[in-house]
Amino acid sequence: MARDVAAIETKPRIWVAGDWNAFFGFGTNILVNVLTLTGLLRFVLKMPDALVFGRILPAAGLMLCLSTLYYAWLAYRLAVKTGRSDVAALPSGTSVPHMFVVTFVIMLPVLSKTHDPIQAWEAGLTWVFVQSFVLMAGGFVAPWIRKITPRAALLGSLAGVSITFISMSPASQMMMTPVIGFVCFALILANWFGGVRYFRGVPGGLVAIAAGTVIAWGSNAFGLGYGGLSFAALSKSVAGFGFQYPLPAVGHVFAGFKFLGTILVTAIPFGIYDLVEAMDNVESAAAAGDSFPTTRVLTADGVISLIGCLMGNPFINAVYIGHPGWKAMGGRIGYSAATGVMVILLSWLGIVAVMMALIPVIAILPILLYIGMLIGSQAFQETPKSHAPAIILAMVPQIAAWGKLQIDGALGAAGTNVTAVGLDKLASVGVLYHGLEVLGGGAILAGVVIGAITVFIIEAELIKAAAFAAAGAVLTFFGFIHGEAIGIGRSPAVAVSYLAIAGVLLLCARFAPATKPMPLHRAVSASPAE
Repeated sequence: MARDVAAIETKPRIWVAGDWNAFFGFGTNILVNVLTLTGLLRFVLKMPDALVFGRILPAAGLMLCLSTLYYAWLAYRLAVKTGRSDVAALPSGTSVPHMFVVTFVIMLPVLSKTHDPIQAWEAGLTWVFVQSFVLMAGGFVAPWIRKITPRAALLGSLAGVSITFISMSPASQMMMTPVIGFVCFALILANWFGGVRYFRGVPGGLVAIAAGTVIAWGSNAFGLGYGGLSFAALSKSVAGFGFQYPLPAVGHVFAGFKFLGTILVTAIPFGIYDLVEAMDNVESAAAAGDSFPTTRVLTADGVISLIGCLMGNPFINAVYIGHPGWKAMGGRIGYSAATGVMVILLSWLGIVAVMMALIPVIAILPILLYIGMLIGSQAFQETPKSHAPAIILAMVPQIAAWGKLQIDGALGAAGTNVTAVGLDKLASVGVLYHGLEVLGGGAILAGVVIGAITVFIIEAELIKAAAFAAAGAVLTFFGFIHGEAIGIGRSPAVAVSYLAIAGVLLLCARFAPATKPMPLHRAVSASPAE
């Protein structure tokens, strides 16, 4: 009897006070992404509301609910196994980079060619179908890759993502509407970093969103229009209330196979991108104290994405960056499960349209900037100080990829492209587009390879560094890194350069054995005698 009582007492709690903070933070993060994908479907792809709100969003809601419930269960299992009360669930949801890839690289070209949004949707479904199997297969090799790859390389590549694709857009948009963005950001920082408590413990994320909403609607009274909200748009959105549940879309998935040639060009490399990104995020969680099984995480992402696409969702599921952030603000198990319930209600009851008209997005974006800050700093905090140079190098490919995206967007807005302008003209004004294109190709995997080579050089383990350089040559030759598509002989000069690096390192290991140097932070201040 006493043993049974002890078991009950040590049973993990599903919900703790900190879950409120994490729920409002993570929940608003998911809400931003749902609003973003809704905007892409309606305004970029011009898909009819019947398809968006009647088929795609209900399927996306189902996928997100399955994902967040699964990772809450996985956290519960880890808490039971370890007897710890501070285990936090992995955050997960729709992969943000892939929203834009499947929209602009897959669905938009198909739409332009066929002028049929249904066929564009089908191409997106097939793209996710292929990626799902890449993820499931990759789940069985990921633990081995994670074991041999230095933490600084994994977290450094992730830090590059956090600074560019997660932080830069929200930070820029906050500057465009600082009256809302800065105020909300200050409220979030004071609560989540400074420990300030609001109104009997009301979560900082909720306070920030409420404040931003009040400012936005209040500004309308003075004709300022901060946040771009209107009563007309709100009234129209309320008319869209109604229960919508997902329906099987298997036939549409296989109808998209006629676009398989276009799909495979990006589905396989982005499947590998997901593989590496998930490993990075699992490593990030481990650095924060929660070690989850990599194979289960990756195969779950693949299975859940497959279910979502078979029900009509053209966006893939992924483990999110940010676990340490939600854990630091008190999130444990319940925040993930609660977010899943929230998102299925929003998507099945037609509430997303109302949310788009009621809450200014600028009030939610500071939360994403906070997550970017936390993940970027973790790469330096959870690795040896001597590995800092490797972290910087691992970040560089992501910065290049982000810079290339900005150039492409600017030229596209001007009605032209790089080919029309010419690489020489761009180079003459200091825009080294081709260099950014090569450096940023397969950025997250390239960052891991470059970071790993640098870590092993720092640690005087030149044989291991040479092995990663050789791997970089193979990956480059087949277009997985430093290239825009998979193929044979992609970026041959870069592949040969990686082989040359491997050769140099092997020669150094053989004829000039290295000794581990003094850490950089000590070498700077060392006395002549030292």
